[in-house]
Amino acid sequence: VQLQASGGGLVQAGGSLTLSCIASSSAFAMGWYRKTPGKERELVAIITSGGTATYADSVKGRFTISIDNNENKVSMQMNSVKPEDTAIYYCSATYGLETYWGQGTLVTVSS
Repeated sequence: VQLQASGGGLVQAGGSLTLSCIASSSAFAMGWYRKTPGKERELVAIITSGGTATYADSVKGRFTISIDNNENKVSMQMNSVKPEDTAIYYCSATYGLETYWGQGTLVTVSS
């Protein structure tokens, strides 16, 4: 399974950014995690192929995750970003008991 993520970059606080990730095959669930130095990788948002989404409390109301099952693609619209959203974001795809990871994309939010 291969995952190709895109959309990271530099954005000002209060701005918006969209991350996208395409998997090489359809998954039960796809999502986004993030990691900052000195911290464990944490869940940001995850969505099942049926459309059920779960968000970290820190991003609820600001980020929206969506899935396109025809394209095996997950997207995450990030609005009202904050400097604390700065991290490397990793796309994930879950197949049964296995989870696969993308290469990571850097999001930097300037204050």
